[in-house]
Amino acid sequence: MADQNEIHIVMLPWLAFGHMIPFLELSKLLAQRGHRISFVSTPRNIARLPKPPPNLAPLISFVKLSLPHVDGLPENAEATSDVSYEKIPYLKKAFDGLEQPLTRILEISPPDWIIYDFPPHWLPPIASRLGVPCAFFYTLTAAAIAFFVPPRTQGSTTVDQIEHSRTKPKHFTAPPNWVPFPSDVAFRLHEILRMFDRVDANASGVSDLYRLSSTMNGCNIVVVRSCIEFEAEWLNLLQGGFFQKPVIPVGLFPPETKDTGDADDDVDERWIGISEWLDKQREGSVVYIALGSEVTPSRDEMNELALGLELSGLPFFWVIRMSPGPTGSDCVLPSGFEERTGGQGFIYRGWAPQLKVLAHPSVGSFVTHCGWSSIIEGFALGCPLILLPLLNDQPLNARLLQSKKIGLEIPRDERDGSLSRDSVAESLRIVMVEKAEFFKAQAREMQEIFGNKARQDQYVDDFTQYLEDHGRQCSQSVRIEEKSIVFGQNMSL
Repeated sequence: MADQNEIHIVMLPWLAFGHMIPFLELSKLLAQRGHRISFVSTPRNIARLPKPPPNLAPLISFVKLSLPHVDGLPENAEATSDVSYEKIPYLKKAFDGLEQPLTRILEISPPDWIIYDFPPHWLPPIASRLGVPCAFFYTLTAAAIAFFVPPRTQGSTTVDQIEHSRTKPKHFTAPPNWVPFPSDVAFRLHEILRMFDRVDANASGVSDLYRLSSTMNGCNIVVVRSCIEFEAEWLNLLQGGFFQKPVIPVGLFPPETKDTGDADDDVDERWIGISEWLDKQREGSVVYIALGSEVTPSRDEMNELALGLELSGLPFFWVIRMSPGPTGSDCVLPSGFEERTGGQGFIYRGWAPQLKVLAHPSVGSFVTHCGWSSIIEGFALGCPLILLPLLNDQPLNARLLQSKKIGLEIPRDERDGSLSRDSVAESLRIVMVEKAEFFKAQAREMQEIFGNKARQDQYVDDFTQYLEDHGRQCSQSVRIEEKSIVFGQNMSL
């Protein structure tokens, strides 16, 4: 029989692993507190997600919904990492095709809460009709959400404001006028121009700004993956009536640093070769480079980054992810680069166990694309960050860290955003040699925040209490055994 205090929560993340993983982490944290989770995604994505630990598996059901066919979307593409950047709008169009099957499930067995991501603009009206409260889980920083979404004023909707407050790229190159304190969090012109190009050519027929505004407007609460200790000014702004609805920080979900890798044989096999090389390097001497799986650097960026690493003379461990696009740069390195740097660096193609690498004593800095999850992992393990943002919210994260003097951004040409090998080499030397002690001290200070599991767990406890106090109460006659017909383990539609 179900626990009398148990609540049932449906989780609907966007089809990007930078979103699905935080949703899964939150699912596990809520399951640890005795609640039942139905995690909705596609079959291939669910198969690629880490498996919940055995003690939580009975409380986390995976609901598999197949994406409809969409012209322009490659076969078997179910996540942003499966497609080139230009194809992501087709993935959003396919995601919208989940509306009907998900609606049928919710109608048969309404949960106590739905926690969703930004794309399903169609979901809030469905939840409202069924009387199910919704939480918009924003997996990025509070600074980014305050930058993108204007405050709600009396008599207007978030949809109206977000669509009309800023209409030109240059409007995004300065902090918005609703931020009441000095801030460097804004885009460079070349960064926002690339994003506007994609919005104008949105094959899904629904802009990202509309999706964001609709889901924000239709939720009951906004949940932010952040904490007061890191960005108090931004969370205080959001919690001060910004959206005229509760804004709840849910903490950072720090990794388990005592066990920095998966236990499966495949991970262990990969780690053997990596650790053998790292073990031979001096403590704190290696630059670790990993630029995520969502956006592939251009060929010019790859070229200048490679030559900058070579020019720096520092040992490096560079993870290069394979790009799914025909114009990807997964193997495009300068001629002769690998031969010349064979004694200096280690190039690893494919997925590498990032937490294990970051935790290794020889790693002295982390060149990151500034995805929020990577920032959290780096700081939780006390690693100084060198910032190389590529797209989306990443430039805003870089400005936030740089303004706090807890990371150094590699300079780019202000006009076209081009990268130079000299700026790469100089930035590496500053963090690793010239100001190494300063950046190490800053990283240790951040580790006290990002790696403090007890403090971060308290945020989850507070959030859980809110869900319990304000959720839709299930009928006492409906038990988990009956609901499993709809939300059974590994259900597929």
